[in-house]
Amino acid sequence: MPRIFLPYSELQNKIITISGEKAKYISSVLRCVSGDLINITDDQGNSYYAVIITSTKKEIKAEITGKQIIDTESPIYITLLQGLLKGEKMDFVIQKSIELGVNRIIPVITERSQIRETKKLLRWKKIAEEASRQSGRSIIPEIVQTLKFEDIFTGSNYVSRTGIIFWEQGNGNLSEILNRLGTADKLSLFTGPEGGFSEKEVEIASENGFVVASLGKRILRAETAAIAAVSIIQYRLGDVG
Repeated sequence: MPRIFLPYSELQNKIITISGEKAKYISSVLRCVSGDLINITDDQGNSYYAVIITSTKKEIKAEITGKQIIDTESPIYITLLQGLLKGEKMDFVIQKSIELGVNRIIPVITERSQIRETKKLLRWKKIAEEASRQSGRSIIPEIVQTLKFEDIFTGSNYVSRTGIIFWEQGNGNLSEILNRLGTADKLSLFTGPEGGFSEKEVEIASENGFVVASLGKRILRAETAAIAAVSIIQYRLGDVG
């Protein structure tokens, strides 16, 4: 069944109007017509069933016929701080980490980031919405505006008190670290850009409560490291496996 996201505020009437890009997507891409059933998820974990009344590229009229609460979210809230990556690598990390259940992604400009600024926030938000739709998430994870490394620990409210920074030179055994975390319900994961973190950055993160961990003896590509880290956390503390 075709599925889209809409804000809760737009779903308060029995007859709803869908316009803009979503109307074009439903009519032109999904080719839905009058009488077709669609599924709509809001930003509060509710799922609605609606029957299309009229369908054009500019506007869809639909009647809500049912509503239920859905819960496809992991018991652990994961914030992924990702050192800014080049090109489509960042797109890949956003897409796959959301499929795996990450709740918030913060692109971070680090010392070794090869990109110093970006204007891709809207693009990343679209990727986040599509990945959420495809994977059956009940929310669209938050994509935060790119931050500088030095701003993460000074005045940022995005980072949870419990955090792990992944560094190829780290000696921390991830399995032991996760055993110590026990039943943590919020966790920040910090993975680096191409070239990894500098020693100074790791030191600063450690001073601010982050535990330094390694993903093993082999050196992983930056985009692989992020997905591996999220997968392990979801397996040990979340709902994967």
